[in-house]
Amino acid sequence: MMTHDNELNPLLRGARPQPLMLVISGPSGVGKDALLARLRECDEAFQFVVTATSRPPRPNEVDGVDYFFYDTAGFEALIAQNELVEWAEVYGHYKGIPKQSIRAGLDSGHNVILRIDVQGAATLKRLVPGAIQVFLAPGSMDELKQRLLGRGTESPEQFARRLTHAEREMAQVGAFDYVVFNRAERLDDAVAQIQAIIKAEQQRVRPRRIAL
Repeated sequence: MMTHDNELNPLLRGARPQPLMLVISGPSGVGKDALLARLRECDEAFQFVVTATSRPPRPNEVDGVDYFFYDTAGFEALIAQNELVEWAEVYGHYKGIPKQSIRAGLDSGHNVILRIDVQGAATLKRLVPGAIQVFLAPGSMDELKQRLLGRGTESPEQFARRLTHAEREMAQVGAFDYVVFNRAERLDDAVAQIQAIIKAEQQRVRPRRIAL
């Protein structure tokens, strides 16, 4: 069977590797934000895609860095304009991924990395099957419970609902390509696992193809 050169890794032609699209997902409270912050500190060649949301910002969250914050009407305008790769309603608020941020990163030759909830990751897998799907898991459910308790921003009823939802999200790990464990006090181990995944994916003979 003949193989077209454009199907093979550009490294074989002495060119740069094809940019990757990496999706980081996992249950609420598992540490997705902390992982992305540490990856930024490591100066990896990433284009970080910022999620849009209609929920109010938490203390210390910055618009355009942690999320793009919209009111409900503003977010619904994005939906109507088809400016989101995917969107969903989560805990009574909208969340979605802007298309332009992904295109800009890929066009510049950078790897694109984005944080998304498990529900959104399932939708994205159907829409962009070439994306690398990584499930960030806690060292144990007890660790996850303690992280959620540590936020101290929810009523007991809200906490119970979030914990139940997190348990359901943990059951979806089989739909992902990789699992990375973010154990307590071992964030750098999780970062190293992400870096290893990227290195392996860049060496694929036939790279994944991204189409939006």
